Order: sequence, then C-alpha cells, then structure tokens
Amino acid sequence: MADRSTKTTGDLGEAVAADFLKAKGYRVIERNYRFNREEVDLVCFQPYEDYTQGGELVFVEVKARRGLGYGRPEEAVTRDKQEAIMRVAEAYLHETKLEGALVRFDVIAVLLSDGEPEIEHFENAFGMFG
Repeated sequence: MADRSTKTTGDLGEAVAADFLKAKGYRVIERNYRFNREEVDLVCFQPYEDYTQGGELVFVEVKARRGLGYGRPEEAVTRDKQEAIMRVAEAYLHETKLEGALVRFDVIAVLLSDGEPEIEHFENAFGMFG
C-alpha cells in the first residue's frame, strides 16, 4: 500500500511540475522517458527570450513529498540518481539525433499538503557532459 501512495504522490508531483514549467513557457516533450531500467521524469524545451536564438533541452527530475519527515524533496537527488539521469539523457540525445544540443539538468521539488503545492525549481542543479 505504501508503494501505491508513493507512486500517487510522485505522479501528482510530476503533473504539478509539468504545469509549473508550461506556465513558465517551457514545452514538455516527454514524460517518464526510460532507458534500460532508468528514467528521467520530464524532458522539456525552454526557448530563449529571443525565440530566434533557439533554446535548451532541460532534463527535469521531480521529487515530491507530502511532508518533511524524510527531509527536503531535493535532497533525494543523490549523486547516483544524477548519474543515472545523465545516462538517460545521453540515450535520449542519441535516439533523437540531438547530440550537441544545449542541455541542462534541473530539479523540481514539490511539497504537497492540504493547501497549494509548494514548488522549488533548481535550474542547472547538477551535471555537465564531457
């Protein structure tokens, strides 16, 4: 039963994060993109303010919690998790023939409570290819 509750919390957090990013002008391209047994929650495109200059692909890890009993949501994005997300990103770029695209890795922390969700967006949270 706890797994189902955790999945429900995660699914709701991802929906909240996707809506948050769309409101900021991002385009959500993929949800739950998988490579082998690993995944990235959201793959987005953020256009630059000057749309003629393109934009960046943003791989987003969403962490949602209903309380702080286990710490802040963003603290769950460990080094191992970051490395897994980067592997998935490399696979995505290869599969979509977008190697060389401008890429960054963000984390969105969502605290779900009785009121409005509390959202923190950490841009360039980790990792560089190279």
